[in-house]
Formats: sequence, C-alpha cells, structure tokens
Amino acid sequence: MTGHVRRRGKSSWELKFDVGVDPLTGQRRIRYASFKGTKREAEIELARLIAQNTAGEGVDPSRATLAEFLGRWDNDWASANVSGKTLERYRQIIRLNIIPHIGAVRVQKLRPVHLQELYGKLQRSGGHQGRPLSPRSVGHVHRVLHRALGHAATWGVVPQNVAALVSPPSVPHDDEIAIMTQDQIGATLRHLGSRTLRPIVSFLLGTGVRRGEVLAVRWKDLDLDKGLVRIERSLEQTKTGLRFKSPKTRHGRRNITIPPWLVAEMRAHRARQQERRLSLGMGRAPDDSLVFARWDGSTRSPHWLTQKFALAAAELGIDCTLHGLRHTHVSQLIAAGLDVLTISRRIGHANPAITLRVYGHMFANTDARAAEIMEIAFGKLARD
Repeated sequence: MTGHVRRRGKSSWELKFDVGVDPLTGQRRIRYASFKGTKREAEIELARLIAQNTAGEGVDPSRATLAEFLGRWDNDWASANVSGKTLERYRQIIRLNIIPHIGAVRVQKLRPVHLQELYGKLQRSGGHQGRPLSPRSVGHVHRVLHRALGHAATWGVVPQNVAALVSPPSVPHDDEIAIMTQDQIGATLRHLGSRTLRPIVSFLLGTGVRRGEVLAVRWKDLDLDKGLVRIERSLEQTKTGLRFKSPKTRHGRRNITIPPWLVAEMRAHRARQQERRLSLGMGRAPDDSLVFARWDGSTRSPHWLTQKFALAAAELGIDCTLHGLRHTHVSQLIAAGLDVLTISRRIGHANPAITLRVYGHMFANTDARAAEIMEIAFGKLARD
C-alpha cells in the first residue's frame, strides 16, 4: 500500500493512501483522513493507518457512520477511561437513543440540525413505549454525543464537534431537584424508627454524600470524638457486580464535619451493630468493616438502598428520591447562608461552578441586602 501527506493548513494535513482493489468492482480504493500536528507526526500517522489497513483493521473515516464511530469510541476510549457504571449508561444511551435515529448518518456528514432534530424527537416520543423523554434525559444524550464527537474532532475524524454548536433542552428546576421539608424529614425518621434504614438516611441528610459513598464508609473513616468523616472511596454497582472505586476527582476525597446529633446517631448505630455481631458469635466489628454493612458484614448494594428508601417514601406519601436527600442537605446549607465554595467542597463537587449550575436558583436574591451594605459603608460619607 502507498500513500502521501498533503498540507491543508498551518498544522493540518490530508492523509491519502491506497487500500487495494475493490473485489466487486476491480477498481483501486483510496482513503483519506485528516490530521493535526507536525508533518513528521502526520507521516507517522499515515504509516500507522497503512499498517492498520494492511492488517484488515482499518475503517474509512470519510465513510464511517456515527454508529461505527461510536462503536470504536467505546472500544478504544470509553472502555478504558470511564467507570463501569458510566460505561453502562453510555452504552444504553447510544443503543436506545442515538443509533436508532441517527446512527446511519456518516460521522463526517453529521450537522447541528441532525442533533436538534434528534433532541426534538426524543422529547416527543423517545421514552419507553413511545412516551416523551424528559429534558434531563435528553441532556444526558447530548453530553454523550458532545464527549464522543469531541474526541472525533481531536482525532481528526471530523473537522469540528457539531454537538458544541447545539444546546440541550433546558431542565426546569422543579423537575431537577426535589427536596424534603422539615416536617417530612421528621416524619421519615420517626417512621423508620429503629430500622436499618434510619442511620443511613440520617447520615445522608447530615453529610450530603452520595449513595455509593455512604455504603463505602468504614468505621476507621469516622472520628466520632472529633465529629469528622473521611470520604475516601465509593461503591459502584454494575451488571458485573459491586466494586469499590476512588472518587471521580481529587475533590471527591474530602473530610466532612458532622453535627452532634449525627454523632449520637452513629454511636447508637455502632452499639446496636456490635450487639448483633456478638449475639451471632461474630465478635466485635473491626475498624475496617463497613459502617452500614449487612447483618453478616457484607456489602449492601446501592440498588437495595434506593429501593428501600423509595418504599419508605411511598408509605409516607412523600415525593422524594434517595438522591433528594443530598439536595435537601444542600438546600439547608444555602438557606442558612453558607457560601458556595464551602458547600461545593463539602459535597465533593469538582468546582463551585458545578454547585452553582445545579443549585444556583436556590440562592436568594440578596440585591436589596447589598444596597443596605453600601448604605452602611458609604452613605454617611456621601451626605457629608
């Protein structure tokens, strides 16, 4: 096989190479690819593509469909760079919401209008049995496409990320965040009584951690004398089973101060746990055992926790999911006037911008208060 490199811009190149004779037509087949970098790097990439096609592994980037590209993106990047749970979600979204609608479009022919039409169609009939798909779910589709097509642009498969030119549908705040009232919190804790679920719900309300994080906490991560918990890892559940993993970002590994009422709750929980273990002849729980383990010390699953809370909420007639406990925690901090940076660090967001994007509407409009502050600071000087 032969090929050559032709300059297209200051640091962009067209790679042209011969991939042999078409067995059906008898004509020579030529393939093209785009590349960004130095000429030497372009020549190395050309040699790689020629070798790849010689081995029968090549895909013509100019003719690859979106479905074909997403398959290679899954195999070459996503499988090695995202968590198992995230990979499952990506594959489900691609299989159900992308490929059936625009999978046959050539990736280089994909335009913003294709994505806009896709988002509109999904909102009309993209859900189960043709029901509308929520704006938030369509937003997940957009994020998968944005990430995959971003790599397509970086790798030179397409000239630009067309998903960056399209905005996903806006998500109503009321649809995105459901929180519990003070009365509902009290009713829930009273309803749970001494059940296993109560200390877990209390911990989620008092710390704002995620469900995978709460189920991964060990007794050695808790310092009840100082009122601190160290979040070091998270429990992930996929179709292949359960596994502990590190936080998504360095900000996910954090210390959280817990209130005295939660300290008391955890002391009572540990006493009950130790009493049960001793009654079963298991001995005292070691420091590296899970705080919210099953009766035999084994790991509880995130799905179990979600389902148990959903049943309890249904019994009480409360419209709140398990993740809503995290939102409830944050809403209480905001209502008390805690600054966004402290909140962001407490709940493990990568940066305060994420916190503001999710919870920004909860911050009260304090512009009138700003005017009062300026009056105190400068009013007397201006009147002198």
